[in-house]
Amino acid sequence: MHIVDISALYSPTGGGIRTYTRHKLRAAVRLGHELTVIVPGADDSVEAFGPRARLVNIPSPRFPLDRSYFYFDSDAVIHDALDAWRPDFVEASSPWGSATAVAEWRGAAPRALIMHAEPLSAWAYRWFEGVASHKTIDRGFDWFWRHLRRLDAAFDLVISAAPSLTERLAGGGMLRVETIPMGVEPGIFSPAHRDPALRARLLERCGLPEDATLLLGSGRFSPEKRWPMVIAGAESAGLDRPLGLAIIGDGHARASVVRAAGENPHVQLLAPIGNRAEFARLMASADLLVHGSSAETFGMVQAEARASGLPMVVPDSGAAFDQLVPGQGMAYVTGDAASAASAIGAAIDELPALRAASAAAAPGVRTMDRHFEALFGAYEGIAARRLLVA
Repeated sequence: MHIVDISALYSPTGGGIRTYTRHKLRAAVRLGHELTVIVPGADDSVEAFGPRARLVNIPSPRFPLDRSYFYFDSDAVIHDALDAWRPDFVEASSPWGSATAVAEWRGAAPRALIMHAEPLSAWAYRWFEGVASHKTIDRGFDWFWRHLRRLDAAFDLVISAAPSLTERLAGGGMLRVETIPMGVEPGIFSPAHRDPALRARLLERCGLPEDATLLLGSGRFSPEKRWPMVIAGAESAGLDRPLGLAIIGDGHARASVVRAAGENPHVQLLAPIGNRAEFARLMASADLLVHGSSAETFGMVQAEARASGLPMVVPDSGAAFDQLVPGQGMAYVTGDAASAASAIGAAIDELPALRAASAAAAPGVRTMDRHFEALFGAYEGIAARRLLVA
């Protein structure tokens, strides 16, 4: 089966979707499928991942609010690409214009929408937090729910990677949503990668001794990640205990993160790490993962932390919370720095037990291989039913 993925949210500079996409290309080869991933990019190029798997860049404008991303500038570009590659099955991975273009393509191939973005949690719920309930906000953004329901009717399958997102989409009237959890890259993350010397160097960079607690954050510097709130919570938790925070990332909201960190030597902002083995070593060497966003669609960083035996402190809503296993971390009230500080303090007080439980459970964390077996299996089932009907 030839699958064509219209991947509007892919960035060549990194992020969870890039990690996911590149592993997906390799998985397709292993599972006997042909996969063409079409992305908006800086040039006209094709990167091969084997004889039947390829990443195709279509020259596109840069996204003005985040220059690390590009966007398809017309539906015609997407339609022409689908006509040229003649898929047996089509994916769209963004709920915005590219999904509408895939829905309106005149080809006969069945199609699926993967919810790699959750705009309401990323923007609307955050904008009106504390002012209105989610139900009230949903009524105000009914135009978006109508858009999602139109997509739901046009696609054969809508895929969510998190139970909480599936529940919300179904509650909004979508009928074809199925949960297929993602996973971590196999063979990369493990508690065995813990490096006390690396941990000591990071604490030293934070101006702290080895008996301090090392918190780790990882993700784009964008408003929905709420890094200023995380920093405020960590600083408050550190008032009565030695605590350092290292945040790995970059992005268009960097200025606000830098302002939040200020001159505090205990908060260090680190450049993104492209080497996956190095990143896995850092994950295993920290003491706690801290996260601020309730807008994740799977919680890739949290899954990688679980596979590394790293306990976590996360907001009490969204896919990051779905990743929290009882006894392996703490939750706090979404968007509340004081609550985050309390959760960080409570986690530090119970850290030996949390770490032991997390390390013991790490080998059982779901891998991407299992995800792609389920995903491609679902596509095969839909394609087979189409043939029976025909």
